[in-house]
Amino acid sequence: MSLSTLKVRTYGDPCLRKKCVPVKEVGSSERMVMNAMIETMHQSKGVGLAAPQVGITQRFFVADVDDGPMVIINPEIVKRGGSCLLEEGCLCLPEVTIIVKRAEEITVNYTDENNQSMTLTCNGLLARVIQHETDHLDGVLIIDYATDEEKAQFGEQLERLKAQQKE
Repeated sequence: MSLSTLKVRTYGDPCLRKKCVPVKEVGSSERMVMNAMIETMHQSKGVGLAAPQVGITQRFFVADVDDGPMVIINPEIVKRGGSCLLEEGCLCLPEVTIIVKRAEEITVNYTDENNQSMTLTCNGLLARVIQHETDHLDGVLIIDYATDEEKAQFGEQLERLKAQQKE
């Protein structure tokens, strides 16, 4: 498998539940992986992809919400404002959508792919994607926000995904 075709892990894979470790420094090999993640995210028609979703337990993710791809390393959300309920999907939970309450606006401190410290204040879809992907870095999935009724509704899909992990 080439780096440009990374395998997206699905629900039931233990890597998705691990708390990721901080990235110390970004070098050429890390940039290659990040570029492969951007390619994988685009091929999968996603707007974000966190390292654990491709089997890497480090604190970084890629995102692209129409302004071009970005890499966010060691994110720390330092401010949240407002709230918004919206339906979310996830590449590691195909065919599952959950209504998730998230902050409407956030400020996040992070490092970029050039090892530069950055601060970004954003709202809307980008704020939602950053919160979603940061959850992944802490081993949290959208299913964790689901009501008992939603979990029951998607029970069959979840069991099928878990079973596929054992094959």
